Amino acid sequence: MRVLSGIQPTARFHWGNYFGAIQQYIALQGNEQSFYFIADLHALTTVRDAKQLAQNNVDAAIDLLALGLDPNQASLFRQSDVPEVTELMWLLMTVTQFSLLEKCTSYKDKAAKGIAADAGLFTYPVLMAADILLYDSDVVPVGADQIQHLEVTRDIAQRFNSIFDGEHLHLPTARVLQVGAKVPGTDGEKMSKSYGNTIEIFEAEKPLRKKIMSIKTDSLPVEAPKNPETCSIYALYQLFASPVQQAALAERYRAGGMGYGEAKQALFEAAMAYFGPARAKREELVSKPELVEEILQAGAKKARAKGREVLQRVRAACGLGLRNS
Repeated sequence: MRVLSGIQPTARFHWGNYFGAIQQYIALQGNEQSFYFIADLHALTTVRDAKQLAQNNVDAAIDLLALGLDPNQASLFRQSDVPEVTELMWLLMTVTQFSLLEKCTSYKDKAAKGIAADAGLFTYPVLMAADILLYDSDVVPVGADQIQHLEVTRDIAQRFNSIFDGEHLHLPTARVLQVGAKVPGTDGEKMSKSYGNTIEIFEAEKPLRKKIMSIKTDSLPVEAPKNPETCSIYALYQLFASPVQQAALAERYRAGGMGYGEAKQALFEAAMAYFGPARAKREELVSKPELVEEILQAGAKKARAKGREVLQRVRAACGLGLRNS
């Protein structure tokens, strides 16, 4: 089973990214057929600062490795280090119907809001299709809101195969990520960088404590019993704590006599302990930039080997000459 997943380096990863996706992506690794890429070409639709994007790429690679991505079990690489993907994108563009792209949510949402969409955003789904099809991906883990992209990919692949009369492109299937507990942000809404309410995975200790202590709560007095099920602090605590720890804190809520500051301190300690090993691993990797680059280059080499195989097949189907490199 060949697994493919990509993540954009538009900002540092936060708790919502980890529990909503990264944790499950890493759980699917386990053989050399797993491909994970840092989607820096996609990020160009929103990040227009060259130095920032370059640093985001480095941070994304280090973060993923620190969180458990194993280069011995999966290939990690920058999307832009595999030029075959952009050539495949053009070949797919020649068979992709304009009407199909007009229906895509990423474009429709901006158009509905009166926001000018550039060609990069409009053709974004075709690059995503190229990302997936270039490696003969079997399984692509996605959130429920990304299923449309897999359907578009399949539509494009099927149209290409039909036009050029053959099974040139392998049709992938989506693996919808398990919907876990909601990951609330500091304002109680869903944690998202677009809301400005995120808590970064590798936030420094003092800023982390400050953010946790700023989480909004109700105004119940210390002595009053409290409902853990309606509290975003407790919802976050559940992500990090054992069942025994969760039950103990829930009992403190219901008994009364506990202020929210105590719950926030428990959350801070639980988060620090949970990500403690990853924090240590990250510090080690930051001091070894050459190793991180070697991992990315090795990953790109494996990705390009598979990508060239698929691209040659697609070029031949179109009537283009074979390439030696």
